[in-house]
Amino acid sequence: MPTAPYQEFAKRVLGFEFKDIDLLVTALTHRSYVNEHKKSVSKHNERLEFLGDAVLELAVTDFLFNTYSEPEGTLTSWRAALVRTESIGEAGEKLGYESLLRMSKGEKQGSERARQQILANAFEAVIGAIYLERGYEDAEIFISKHICSKLEAILHEGSWRDPKSHLQEVSQREDSATPQYKVLEEVGPDHDKVFTLGVYVNGELKGKGSGHSKQTAQQVAAKAALKAYGEGSATS
Repeated sequence: MPTAPYQEFAKRVLGFEFKDIDLLVTALTHRSYVNEHKKSVSKHNERLEFLGDAVLELAVTDFLFNTYSEPEGTLTSWRAALVRTESIGEAGEKLGYESLLRMSKGEKQGSERARQQILANAFEAVIGAIYLERGYEDAEIFISKHICSKLEAILHEGSWRDPKSHLQEVSQREDSATPQYKVLEEVGPDHDKVFTLGVYVNGELKGKGSGHSKQTAQQVAAKAALKAYGEGSATS
């Protein structure tokens, strides 16, 4: 298998060449690709993802602990916002390694939700590969550049706050009422269903949201409702 594109990516994006380029290739190999090429490929990225997830958690925790004096509960919420699938999937997309991802034809045609999860898992696997190749310090620099740097925007937007809890605070303060969520629509097959929910306060529809789970749809609806309350700058 030609490894030149992976080495070029490493030099251009990561800033160094891999002595063991197979680490990076494996980091960008999904399990489905191995299942489709059992005779020629034996390694996928799940073990590297496991390692990278732990390094990511430690590096982000270290950054927050040494930079901020907020209490444990706040730092935990900030960390969760930084390492959630959407955040690391977005970081992976910006790195531009999607064209190097090896996965089955079926996975390539999967849903947007599945694509984002694969990107996020691969990002963690790349962290694991950097850790094995260069050590913790270089992995930490990579994480600082692509993940910890997002915190300022997250704090400005207030997106670290749970939208449902925030909405409940606002609706009780403004209308002395608790939000109620109702399913408005369900479409799609069972394996890729999309739910649309509305959130009501005192019987008035305040926001709608869609997602592949009711919980996700509720979060999106809560964000929409917060905007209706004029809280959009703090939650969108």
